[in-house]
Amino acid sequence: MHPTLQKAFDQSQVLKVISGLNNFDAKSVAATVKAADRGGATFVDIAADPDLVRLVRQLTNMPICVSAVESAQFVTAVEAGADLIEIGNFDSFYAQGKRFEAEEVLALTYETRALLPHITLSVTVPHILTLDRQVQLAEDLVQAGADIIQTEGGTSSSPRSAGTLGLIEKASPTLAAAYEISRAVSVPVMCASGLSNVTVPMAIAAGAKGVGVGSAINQLDNEVAMVAAVRSLVEALATVSPRSLQV
Repeated sequence: MHPTLQKAFDQSQVLKVISGLNNFDAKSVAATVKAADRGGATFVDIAADPDLVRLVRQLTNMPICVSAVESAQFVTAVEAGADLIEIGNFDSFYAQGKRFEAEEVLALTYETRALLPHITLSVTVPHILTLDRQVQLAEDLVQAGADIIQTEGGTSSSPRSAGTLGLIEKASPTLAAAYEISRAVSVPVMCASGLSNVTVPMAIAAGAKGVGVGSAINQLDNEVAMVAAVRSLVEALATVSPRSLQV
């Protein structure tokens, strides 16, 4: 694992900024990456495209993660300089009616690990599974070679309240998954999808070692707001330290 990333995981202070698995717009990706870098994020997560990897490498020294749902796409992205890879997140596919079942994700993990046996591999557990099935899949994924497990769930949540309560309702599926999975596996758990500066500390308290945030940053329409959003998340993470979580 990249030493910067390992240190941040050890401190439970990982912030991953996501530009989008299906976002191949160079201008949009560059804006998100610049904001992540200037705001103090730990690493960035972009689509598994070698041209994007080369572009992002010119913009930042942060570790670069590439995401895809086809193992072959990872090979050229890694050759272009990606530091780690991720199967998922699957949120963008659900609106298209595409489901990812446990067997499919597990098979893709074995296939990807066979192609790239040494790269750091993160795998998302689909939130469409029941919590007990999510935990079982997470355990199976670690056996298959996953180095990091990521949760999701923001797209399935329909907050009924405004303000802070609504933000907590939005994050509840991914927080619940992080709580259950972090107690079942020995690898770091990343909590992602539907998080905000309100719920980022809750993710760490639930057992996650880091958080991933995308739309709360990449859907903003100007650089100043994007950088401010990243800094707000970094500050929220800083309120929770491993020592404060000890009982």
